[in-house]
Amino acid sequence: MRIRRKKHCSERMADCAGLWVRHPEKLKGEWAELFGNNNPIHIEIGCGKGNFVTGMAKLNADINYIAIERVEDVIVTAMEKTRNMELVNIKFVSLDANMLEDFFSPEEISRIYLNFSDPWPKRRHAKRRLTHKIFLDKYKRLLKNGDKICFKTDNRNLFEFSLNSFAEENFKLSNISLDLHNSDFEGNVMTEYETKFSDAGMPIYRLEASYIGWEDKK
Repeated sequence: MRIRRKKHCSERMADCAGLWVRHPEKLKGEWAELFGNNNPIHIEIGCGKGNFVTGMAKLNADINYIAIERVEDVIVTAMEKTRNMELVNIKFVSLDANMLEDFFSPEEISRIYLNFSDPWPKRRHAKRRLTHKIFLDKYKRLLKNGDKICFKTDNRNLFEFSLNSFAEENFKLSNISLDLHNSDFEGNVMTEYETKFSDAGMPIYRLEASYIGWEDKK
């Protein structure tokens, strides 16, 4: 989907200086210092307009959240929505998921959220999917033993691909749902896409994948 360019995006990003981490590469291994505490750090890769991550930050004051979005024209909207919420446990970073290990140290992250990621439906593009082995290997090095990846999608083919990918990479799967909103799962916070798809009667697929951690991190 083509993203409409935002007017005065750079200036609007600067106006959100309290939320926007302009140079995340300088914080590798030191994110706890930015937040001023040793609370667990959870990241959402592909935060969109920020509904999910801000909802989680409101509910969990004892967790620090980093919202990651590659496209500045998208993340600026999320920051502007968040600016007046007085949330001290959330920061926004504009970066590509391929570069995660340039900005975070091993075991610095406690949970990863992947919500409605691009399914890249063509087989030749499979390596771009955020649940492909290439990305799972990166996540492993950022997580500690027992830490989780929480994954939601409306795309059945991507969900099936992800189930196999997680299993092949020695993640323990739990809380698998083929219709999240008609399940007994509690505490779900919806994204803007999730609301749209659910209102249209589409099932939402969800799983949790725990890093078992028996492999050496290289």
